[in-house]
Amino acid sequence: MKFGVALSSALEALRANPLRSFLTMLGIMIGVASVMAMMAVSKGAAERVDQQISSLGASNLTVRPGSSRRGGRSGGANSSPPFTDKDLESLRNEPYANAVAARNGGSVTLVSGEENWSSQAYGTNTDYFISQAWGVSSGEIFSEKDVRSGAAVAVVGKTIADTLFEGTNPIGQSLRANNVPLKIIGILEEKGQSSFGSDRDDLIIIPISTARNRVLGANRTTPRHVERIELSVADGYDMAETQTLLEDRIREIRRIKPGADDNFRVYNVADFIRARSSTQATLGILLAFTAAISLIVGGVGVMNIMLVSVTERTREIGLRMAVGARKSDILGQFLIEAIALCLIGGLIGSALGVGAAHLASNLGGFPVTISPQIAIIAIGAAGLIGIFFGYFPARSAAQLNPIDALRSE
Repeated sequence: MKFGVALSSALEALRANPLRSFLTMLGIMIGVASVMAMMAVSKGAAERVDQQISSLGASNLTVRPGSSRRGGRSGGANSSPPFTDKDLESLRNEPYANAVAARNGGSVTLVSGEENWSSQAYGTNTDYFISQAWGVSSGEIFSEKDVRSGAAVAVVGKTIADTLFEGTNPIGQSLRANNVPLKIIGILEEKGQSSFGSDRDDLIIIPISTARNRVLGANRTTPRHVERIELSVADGYDMAETQTLLEDRIREIRRIKPGADDNFRVYNVADFIRARSSTQATLGILLAFTAAISLIVGGVGVMNIMLVSVTERTREIGLRMAVGARKSDILGQFLIEAIALCLIGGLIGSALGVGAAHLASNLGGFPVTISPQIAIIAIGAAGLIGIFFGYFPARSAAQLNPIDALRSE
């Protein structure tokens, strides 16, 4: 039997019992729809997390003071002596350093006219914008000359701009940070909410010298102190190897004796990416099992209905064999019928899955990413289910004895 004839016969059999065909396809439709929706939400969430991690600086190493110990008693995190501008200059000479940014942070009260707002202030240098790949949507960032001179200038996030200067252009206007007048020279590009729920646009960035001398205050024991260093690793360097090199260099800078404990910590943002990738792989396996179970349940329903169909059409099978149909023709006819059931159910399920994914996105605010690859995989899986679960009923039909089949009632 030619494929076209077998397909036409299969579709005719499906049209003969439309309600039964629909209920049979329902399991496949639900299975494929659930696969499409879950994969779209999972992929969208993974891409959102990747974007947020990248915004932290995927190629950055963060250095902070460690814990000090006095008389066997730990002083806690960041209690060791802070870094200095001199330490930054030493690290800038390293070949693996693309940018070395200082960062002192603290809470500030911002006032503009009759409006006020509590926010976070970062005192830093121009390398910070390079290490974070963060530019301005309008205006400009401050220069190294501003950093050296302690200029009273600031770059603000969109949240601050919208809150304190609603309806006006903040560029060129002034605000007070902890009662220190600052001129706004730029508005940062919008970053949005972080994965931890904080608003990354609720931020004011000022020269580190201005922060130390006027806004946030200086360290009592360490002149020109730096609370945190952000080192952007140059292209071509392995992050793990660079972290080891950086740790060795900082031990030299801080004159830590061999065998002594480090009084600093180096954090690798790439570790977050590896952790996220590991979590995503685990979730992918769970989704695969869920999808497999959904489709297997639908496949069992297809096999059940196909066995019933073989029983109901035993005389038809005997008649076909009597007029010259081969076993392979009967096998192909019923196998194509099962595959058609699954593929049609898969196509409808894909459309339902896309709708379910968009509904979840609108109602729950979930990020979704629907790609053609997901639909192809889902429909292909439905076709394989049709082959696997349709083969046994089709083989049973092909193995019937023509004489016994013609005698059946």
